Amino acid sequence: MTFVKRKLFHLTKCFLGVSFFLSCSVNVSKNRTPSGVQQITPGLIMKHVEFLASDSLMGRNTPSPGLDTAAAYISRTFKDMGLMPVNGSYYQRFALCIKNLGDSSHFSIVRNGTPVSYNMKSDYVPFEISGDKEIEGEILFAGYGITAEEYHYDDYANINANGKIVLIFRHEPRENDSLADIFNGNESTIYSNLKEKVSNAKKHGAIGILVVTEPMNHHSIKPRGFPWPALSKTLPKDAGPVTFCQEGKDDIPVIHIGEEVIKCLLGSIDSLTSLQNRIDESLTSQSFLIPDAKVLLRTSVVSAEKYNTMNVVGLLEGSDPEIKNEIIVIGAHYDHVGFVKEHKSDTDYIYNGADDNASGTSGVLAVAQGFATLKTKPKRSVLFILFAGEEKGLYGSSWYVNHPLLPLEKTIAMLNLDMISRNSPDTLELIGAKQCSGLKNLITKENKPTGFILLSKKMSGGSDHWNFYQKNIPSIFFFSGLHKDYHQTSDNPDKINALKAARVAQLVFHTAWELSNDNQYFIPEYTKNKEE
Repeated sequence: MTFVKRKLFHLTKCFLGVSFFLSCSVNVSKNRTPSGVQQITPGLIMKHVEFLASDSLMGRNTPSPGLDTAAAYISRTFKDMGLMPVNGSYYQRFALCIKNLGDSSHFSIVRNGTPVSYNMKSDYVPFEISGDKEIEGEILFAGYGITAEEYHYDDYANINANGKIVLIFRHEPRENDSLADIFNGNESTIYSNLKEKVSNAKKHGAIGILVVTEPMNHHSIKPRGFPWPALSKTLPKDAGPVTFCQEGKDDIPVIHIGEEVIKCLLGSIDSLTSLQNRIDESLTSQSFLIPDAKVLLRTSVVSAEKYNTMNVVGLLEGSDPEIKNEIIVIGAHYDHVGFVKEHKSDTDYIYNGADDNASGTSGVLAVAQGFATLKTKPKRSVLFILFAGEEKGLYGSSWYVNHPLLPLEKTIAMLNLDMISRNSPDTLELIGAKQCSGLKNLITKENKPTGFILLSKKMSGGSDHWNFYQKNIPSIFFFSGLHKDYHQTSDNPDKINALKAARVAQLVFHTAWELSNDNQYFIPEYTKNKEE
C-alpha cells in the first residue's frame, strides 16, 4: 500500500522478536490547544478517585459487583458528558471462566526403560497457561527457550523441537547484569515472559514444556507454578486463574519442575548450573536432546464458573468528513484485585487500588471531559476505553483488539494511562518511547506546558497498551512508577498526588489533540531494522 506522507514521523517497533521500522508522518500542528484542558483539574481527578477507590467497591475485582458498579459510574459519566455509545451501548461485554486443576494429572520420566513418578506440588506444579492434555515424548534441553533475531540469539538454533517436550530456564540470559549488551540488562524484555516462551516453543513444534528456575540467579528452584486452590489449604476455590471461556483447546502442558526432576534428567543441579553458565558466557545455543529419557505427562485443567464482565467505551466523533473514521484510543484499566476474604475484623482488607488504577481511570475520564466541552471538535474520532480484566492478564484489551468495535486498521495510536499519581511529582515514564520515537517526540513537544522530566523506556508488557502494540498500533504507556503500596491494601486515595495525575492527563490531552487534528495519515511501513 502506498500513501501520501506530508512529514516524517517514525516509530521503531519490536514485535515478538522481530524489529520493524514504522514510518509515520507527524506534523506538530499549528492548532492552538483548546480551552478544554482547563477542565482537567486535581479536584476532578480526586472526585473520580474517591469514588472508584472507595471501600464500597470492594477492590473492583474482575469479575465482581464492585467492578459492575464502577462500570455503571463510568458509563453514566460518559453519557453525561455527551459522548456517544458504540453500536448502541457504552459496554463491550465478554465472558471469563475460572480454571481449576482436575483430578487426573500425573507426571513421570522413563530413564533407560524405568519409569519414575513425581508428586504434584513438591516436584512439579502446572502453570495457569497449561493446557488440559496428555502427552508423551523425548526431552530437549532448549536453554532459555528464546528466539530473538535482533540480538542474534536463538536457543532453537540447529535443533529440531518438533514433537519434543522442551526443558527451559525462566527469565533471560545475564538478567542480573545491568551492563549487559543483550536484551535489556537487568530490565526484563518480552522474551522473559513465559507466554512468549510458550508461543516460541509451539512455533518450533514442541508439544509440552518443563520450566526450571535458573540456579545461578536464585537461591531456590522449588516449583511454584500457579498457586492453585486445589493445592492450598487457605486459598478459596474461586481463586483460580481466569481465561476467555472459548480458549484453551490448543494449549500445551506447561509445568514448573524442581530439584528431583532435574537430578533425574541431568544428574545434578551442578550440571544445570554449568549449562546456564555456558549460555550466559557464550550467548550461544547449548541445546541438546537428553539421551534415553521420555516424559509421560498429563495436566488436568478444567473450566469452572463462567462470569460476564465488560469494557466501558465512549466515543467523540471527529468533525472532518475525510478523516473522522480514523481513531485515537485513550485507555486505562478500571479493575483491581479485590479484597482478602479471610481477614480479622480490625484489619484493612480491601485493595482499593487508588493509584492502580483509579488514577489512570480518572485521568481518562478527565481527558474525556476536556474533549467533550470543546466547541470545535477534533478532526479525527477519539475513543475512550476503560478495560476490565487487566489485573487477570490484560483480558479486556485483548478482547477489544480481537473483537474491535471500530476498525483497528483505522486506529492510528493508543495512549494508555496506568498508575499516574505517585513518586516524584516531576518525573513520568513513557513505556514504549524507545520503540515509538516519533510519538515520543510529539509528547516531548507537548510536554512544555506540563514540564515533566520524561523518562523514555523500552516497550514492555504489563498493561493494556501491549495488546494494541502487538497489533502494530503505535502505543505509549504513561506511568509514574511502582511503589511500596503496589497491590497492597495501603494503596488508598490519601496516598495519591492528584496534581501530578492531573498534569499527566493534561499532557495526554495535549498529545491527543495534536494527533486528532493533524492532516496526515499514520499508516506504517515495515522493514526489518536492527535495534540500536
